[in-house]
Amino acid sequence: METLSHHNILVMLLSLGVLLAAARILGELAQLIKQPAVVGELLAGILLGPTILGTLSPELSLFLFPPTGPNAIALDAIATLAIILFLMVAGIEVDLSSIWRQGPKGLKIGIMSILIPFSCGLAAALILPDVLGRPETSPLLVFSLFIATALSISALPVIAKTLMDMDLYRSDLGMVVISAAILNDLIGWIIFAIILALMGNPGVTADSVVFTIGMTLAFTVLILTFGRHLIHKSLPFVQAYTRWPGGELSFAVVLAILGAALSELIGIHAIFGAFLVGAALGDSSHLKERTRFTIDHFVSFIFAPIFFASIGLKVNFMEHFDFKMVALVFILACFCKIAGGVIGARWALMSRKEAWATGFAMNSRGAMEIILGVMALEAGIISHSLFVALVVMALGTSMISGPMIRIILRYQQHLSVADMLTSKYFLHRLQASNPKEAICEMVELPCRTTGLDKNLIEAAVWERELSLSTGIGKGLALPHARIEGLKHAIIVVGISKDGIDFDAPDDKLAHVIFLILTPLSDADAQLAIASEISGIFRNESMLEKALKIKNFTDFMALLRTAPRGWPF
Repeated sequence: METLSHHNILVMLLSLGVLLAAARILGELAQLIKQPAVVGELLAGILLGPTILGTLSPELSLFLFPPTGPNAIALDAIATLAIILFLMVAGIEVDLSSIWRQGPKGLKIGIMSILIPFSCGLAAALILPDVLGRPETSPLLVFSLFIATALSISALPVIAKTLMDMDLYRSDLGMVVISAAILNDLIGWIIFAIILALMGNPGVTADSVVFTIGMTLAFTVLILTFGRHLIHKSLPFVQAYTRWPGGELSFAVVLAILGAALSELIGIHAIFGAFLVGAALGDSSHLKERTRFTIDHFVSFIFAPIFFASIGLKVNFMEHFDFKMVALVFILACFCKIAGGVIGARWALMSRKEAWATGFAMNSRGAMEIILGVMALEAGIISHSLFVALVVMALGTSMISGPMIRIILRYQQHLSVADMLTSKYFLHRLQASNPKEAICEMVELPCRTTGLDKNLIEAAVWERELSLSTGIGKGLALPHARIEGLKHAIIVVGISKDGIDFDAPDDKLAHVIFLILTPLSDADAQLAIASEISGIFRNESMLEKALKIKNFTDFMALLRTAPRGWPF
C-alpha cells in the first residue's frame, strides 16, 4: 500500500493549518460586520490561491497547494468529506413537518420561488448559451438545467441565520419563509441531484434522463420514509447503550458517509445522499437539541471552512472575472428570485411589505450556490468565468438580504412600541411559572377593557405558541396572535423575576414577556412591533435594566431612551 512521504505529510499539515486558520479568522471578521462566515472563508481561499498568493509568490503557492500529486489528492479528499458533512448539517436543519404546519402559504411561496427563476434560467440558457459562456463540450440540456437550478435554489442556512440575527425566526413571517425555503431546498436539491447524475453521463438521452429522475425520486422516497423510520427507532438504542454525545455524533457521521456512498453507488452524487440522511436524522424527535448544536458547530467551525476556502484555490478570480457576465447573472438571479418570492407571497394573501421581505429573504443563495458551481466546474459543464459570476452572485445575494429586509420592515411601524403601551397593560410582577399560565394571566388585562372573549384570545395565542415557541432568546418572549374584531394593536408587558421557559434558542428563561395582539385585518402590525422590540432588546444589558425597574414609569423611560433598529 502506498503511503505519504515525510515531505507529503509536512506539506499536508502546513497547508491544512494555514487554510483553516485563514478561513476561521476571516470568517469571524465577516460575521463581525454582519455578513455570512462563508464570505470570509471563501476570501481566505482567494488570498491563498492563484488569485493573490499565486501572483505574488508562485513558488510558495505551489509548495503549499500543489495542483497535482498526492497532496492535491489528499486535500481534495478532505474537502469532499467536509462537504458531505456540511450537507448532512444542512439536511438536519430541514424541518419536514414545518412544511405541513404552514399549510398553503409556505407551499405557494416555495413553488413560485422555484418555478419563476427556474423558467427564466432555462429560457436564458437555451436562448443565450454563448453569452453565458457554455463550453463546447457541455451538453446544452445539462447546461440549461444547471443554469435554471442555479438561479432557483436558495440557501436555507443563510436564510435561517438572517432571520435569527434579526430575531424574526420565530415570527409569523419567519415561519412562513422557513417553510418555503425548506420546500425550495428539497425540490432544488432533487433537481440538483438529477443534474449531477447527468453531468457524469456524456451521452445524455431521453431514456437516461427519465432513468436518472426515477432513481433520484426513488432514492429520496426510500430515505425519507423507510430510512427516516429506521433512524427514529435506532436513536433511543444508540442513546441508551453508548456514551453521550459521542455515540450520537458517531451515529450521525457514519450514517451520512454511508448515505453518501449509497447515492454515489447508484449514480447520484454523494452529497445528495448526505443531505437526505441529514433530513431524515433531523426529523427525529429523539435527536437531542444539544447534539444538533454539537454537530453543527463541529462541522461549521472545522470542516466547512476548509471546503469553502479550498474553492478559492481552484480558480484565479481576477483572471476569469468577466464584468458583463457577472452583472447579467446577478441581475437575472435577483430579479427572478425576488419576483418569485413576492408573487408567491401575494398569492398566499400576505401584505405587500411582507411579500417584499419574503422575496429578499428567499433571494439568499450562499453556500448552496457555490457548491453547485464547484460540482459543475469540475464536471466541465460551466466555464471558469461563469463559476466566478455564480460565486459573486451567491455572496452578493446573501449580503444584501438582511439589509433589504431591515429597510422594508423599518417603515412599517408608525407608532413606536412605547407610544402603544399603557399602565393598565403592565404587570410588574408576573406570577406565572410556565408559558400557558403567563399567557392566561396577561390576556386577562385587555379582555377587561375590550370586551373580547378571553377564552378565544387565549386559544389563539396558545395555538400560535404550540406551532413554534415565541421565546427569541436573551430573556425575551413575544407571544402573539391576530384577533378578529380587534380595532387596534394591544401590547401587554409582563416582568417575571424568576423567569419562564419559552423554549428559546439560547435555552435562557424569559424574564420580559410582550403579549402582542393585533387586528386580523392588519397583517403588518405584528411583525413591525416584534421587529422594534427585538431591536431594542438586542443589547443584553437591556434585560438587566428591565429587571431592576420598580414601576411602569421606569419601564417607559427605559424604552424611550433605548437605541432602536439594527446597525448597518
